[in-house]
Amino acid sequence: MGQIDEPNLMRPMISLPGLNHNSAQIDRMTPMTQKPRALSSNEFSNGTSADTPKLEIQNSGNVLTIHWNDGRNDGTHSRYHAIWLRDNGQDPDTRDPGNGQKLITLQNIPADTAIRSATLNPQSQIEFVFSPDNKHTHIDLNWLKANRYDDVGDPTLLSENIITWGRELAGDLPRTTFQQATEDPKCLIQWLEHIDRRGFAVMSGLPSQSHVNHYPILEAIKLLGYVRETNYGQVFEVRTETNPVNLAYTGQGLQVHTDNPYRDPVPTLQILGCLQNEADGGDSIVVDSFRAVEILRKESPDYFELLSTFHARFDYQQSNDIHLHTSKPMIACTPQGQVTGIRFNNRSCHTLRDIPFAKMEDYYRAYRRFGQILEDPQLAVTFKLNPNELFVVDNTRVLHGRTAYSSTGTRWLHGAYADKDSLKSRLSVLRQQYSDSGITAHPNNA
Repeated sequence: MGQIDEPNLMRPMISLPGLNHNSAQIDRMTPMTQKPRALSSNEFSNGTSADTPKLEIQNSGNVLTIHWNDGRNDGTHSRYHAIWLRDNGQDPDTRDPGNGQKLITLQNIPADTAIRSATLNPQSQIEFVFSPDNKHTHIDLNWLKANRYDDVGDPTLLSENIITWGRELAGDLPRTTFQQATEDPKCLIQWLEHIDRRGFAVMSGLPSQSHVNHYPILEAIKLLGYVRETNYGQVFEVRTETNPVNLAYTGQGLQVHTDNPYRDPVPTLQILGCLQNEADGGDSIVVDSFRAVEILRKESPDYFELLSTFHARFDYQQSNDIHLHTSKPMIACTPQGQVTGIRFNNRSCHTLRDIPFAKMEDYYRAYRRFGQILEDPQLAVTFKLNPNELFVVDNTRVLHGRTAYSSTGTRWLHGAYADKDSLKSRLSVLRQQYSDSGITAHPNNA
């Protein structure tokens, strides 16, 4: 069973409910140089079912191996370090029962902590005793299975939660109505899941401005979290101005982009709501940059590495009282190489000077190619935003833009920002609240 043999070391005891300890206990005084006999299945079956996992303490108490025998994972096992188990104890002295936050620091755990015993109780919890401080704690078995790290492989380019898309999404935009979202938790969950997994969703049927005391867009934001106020205010207007402080306030077409890349942290959700749209043109465009990244890395790993390694500078000045600037990679990744976000905004991209001389020309080639992919019509979803409609984009992923529009007719939008942490919190709470009601993810979200 993967026993690690070391001379003059003692093997701690393992116990399971219903086990005859006189016959199945491993003597703690058995030298590790003497190979312990294998525990037979019947020694684990007294009072337990055939699918009861087997526990094995190894390496002088530094490792617990759980041999899963649930049919689907027959023959597989997971290993856990003693220090990790001790740090994740679920007793009320280790974690607050109300909010789940830790009540100890790592310094409260002895550096030489080891597993003295591990017992599976009838509540499917493993009860631990740790040395040298004789600490008693427990951890739920299903929790351990869900959080195992022994079989973590190389990360994928994108999180498994992500669903990428291109032009094909135009035929079936993820959408709901304001009424459905406020009255039916299932509809709200599905709408939030679209934003979480696809980075984009539409909502129609917003209350008119005359029926609320403030901006209708704020009523929708309450469904997903909290508004994030910036120098533009809680809500900003997008319509043609005589002396615009931003190109968004003109009738020019806008290249697809992420908003506010010069902020740190960047607003992670953007919401644009329509009050009037009678102009000729002015269609909204959204592009999934994660689909573009998939294409770029497959086509040119070197270009992907350049854009994810070296920083671009982003800058915005408004009169004499606002100067926002930061330096970040256009493609943000974890240390393991998984993509977490995009900053792409040609209007706000400042002088590039953080790239070595030997890499600068190649960086511009990579930048150009990424922009070409993002502007590929096969990736673009174009639609007309109608009055009392809004759309939400994950501003770290989905780029948005618009076609040019004429000076005749009116195009008037309200915009606002929010953040994904509140959306993910709201979605998690709703799933928990309605898990017993049979509300599950929409089939298209699976």
